[in-house]
Amino acid sequence: MLSLLNAGLDAVQARLAWVATDTIDWKFYLQVCSWSVCLFESYLLLRQFPLYSKTEPPPVLAEHFKPETFKKSQTYGKDKAKFSLVSGIYKQAVDSVFLQYGLMAWSWNVGGKIIAKLGYGPEYEILQSIAFAFTLFFVSSLPSLPLSVYQTFVLEEKHGFNKMTPALFVTDLFKSWAIGFVIGAPFLAGFLSVFKWAGDRFVPWLMAFLLIFQMTMVVLYPTVIQPLFNKLSPLPEGELRGRIESLASKLKFPLKHLYEIDGSKRSSHSNAYFFGLPWSKHIVIFDTLIKQSKPEEVEAVLAHELGHWYYLHPSQLLLLSQVHIFTILALFPAFLRAPPLLRAFDFPSAVSAKPPTIVAFLLYQMLLTPLEAVVGIAMNAVSRKFEYQADRFAVELQTKLGDEKMADMGDRLGRALVALHVENLSTVWVDWLYSAYHHSHPTLTERLRALEGYKGATASAQKKEL
Repeated sequence: MLSLLNAGLDAVQARLAWVATDTIDWKFYLQVCSWSVCLFESYLLLRQFPLYSKTEPPPVLAEHFKPETFKKSQTYGKDKAKFSLVSGIYKQAVDSVFLQYGLMAWSWNVGGKIIAKLGYGPEYEILQSIAFAFTLFFVSSLPSLPLSVYQTFVLEEKHGFNKMTPALFVTDLFKSWAIGFVIGAPFLAGFLSVFKWAGDRFVPWLMAFLLIFQMTMVVLYPTVIQPLFNKLSPLPEGELRGRIESLASKLKFPLKHLYEIDGSKRSSHSNAYFFGLPWSKHIVIFDTLIKQSKPEEVEAVLAHELGHWYYLHPSQLLLLSQVHIFTILALFPAFLRAPPLLRAFDFPSAVSAKPPTIVAFLLYQMLLTPLEAVVGIAMNAVSRKFEYQADRFAVELQTKLGDEKMADMGDRLGRALVALHVENLSTVWVDWLYSAYHHSHPTLTERLRALEGYKGATASAQKKEL
């Protein structure tokens, strides 16, 4: 099996042999591609922007939005769109300047100086790669800090969503950097060690390493990392806990823990999700969702989430991500040993003659910018399909479980979705192309329309059975 895989990979590399020999202006190519994506995203925002001037919600939502609430939603959407337009162009301009003037080459040089002060030479590529990666991350992230401050303390504050203090903002920032180093350094060391150990046959081994890392993070993030930012407490005994535990038991969902998270510590936005390994799942509900919705509506939201589990959506998305990763890694060897690539980005001959793995990989990922935009659209389409399936699962629970108490689950889910949109001041008028590019979920009007169809189909099926 491995020999067949390697033969296929060799054939791909033979077709891409020109990457290692031909002199191509890769920097110009990347500038054109990245600006093209930026301008396309700006165009999508300009398509969406006129919809914020509408004075009434879609007819299907007219009874759910009070005039003043809808006006607030439109104003919030317009302010976010303005911010996204300006910040998107600003970030692209900064990235373009960094790219043009050789930030990556400079960061590699700085990384070498850092390890030299620690008594290590350039032969310690993994150590220099770690120093390089964190230097590049730190310098490139600084220009976006003012945007984060504005978004949190001006934009979100203006519309009543921000609950963060400046002290908490700074604390979160430093915590994020510390966690990034504690996890990122060993990850990068392991990532690069696989290349050194496996040589040109790294693809299957690196995929195995990345999969193990993903599974490890599934466990570590909610149990170790998230508690550093939010408090997870057992959901108190009561009607809501009883409803969720009963539903999980009927569906044989392997529920181990049921948590309430203090999302209100930072924001008024609400959510609910589950995580864990196949045999041990945990459900997390934002305290804001509990305050904003009735227990039977929260139960409906969780019924939708359990629909994702029932149809194995997380596993399917994981499989798709593995196909995506394999495609990326299969093409990478041609760029791994390509001196012209590094020379195009201002690396000196001494470095480009033997390209560092991390540098070649980061440059290669940057070159995939237009392809990744297309992949993102495709993944959004898959995600939206899964959302519809999960909604239908909730509507059909009465039939699946033979429980008359679930007969109104579709109505409850519809009310919960409307409440979430109202409380979060979510946009209800959405341009179709903007949505296809940016949204992993169908719009509220699309979901409500679909719910009505599912309820009608379920009622018809029950009549036929009678």
